[in-house]
Amino acid sequence: MIALLVNPKSPQTEGVIRDVQETARAMRVQLQILKAATESEIDAAFASFVQRAPEGLVVMADVFFINQGEQIQGMLTRHAIPAISPWREWVEAGALIAYGPSLTAAFRQAAIYVGKILNDAKPADLPVQQPTTFELVVNLNTAKALGITVPPSILARADAVIE
Repeated sequence: MIALLVNPKSPQTEGVIRDVQETARAMRVQLQILKAATESEIDAAFASFVQRAPEGLVVMADVFFINQGEQIQGMLTRHAIPAISPWREWVEAGALIAYGPSLTAAFRQAAIYVGKILNDAKPADLPVQQPTTFELVVNLNTAKALGITVPPSILARADAVIE
């Protein structure tokens, strides 16, 4: 059984839940949805989650969870739960795997837009940008601590491996 941690206040939540449920069904994996929009709701979600002997946690990309990273990381470590998140920084702090858009590339693109706007470009005239650079980061220290062997094929594809 794995769980998906989502923020019920986010407009993307329904779509994320639908996509992950579809994938879990296809892989014949039991999925528990954890909803949290406050610190205390994160505590409650983990309390119910750890009682079910979880095999892993997927964290939805959401600003609230970025801000609560220390709280979530602490619970993952305390309960020895492998997690995948969209943020490289979480893996550097102890999560198992991150796969998501490169924040460095996104900030670089944002800076380019700021420069264009400062040079009198109208924001409405600038095209909407989608991420084009994605990162796969693996923390082998965490894998070892959790007793997990990361397949060589994943390590070969990783943009960064933390040892």
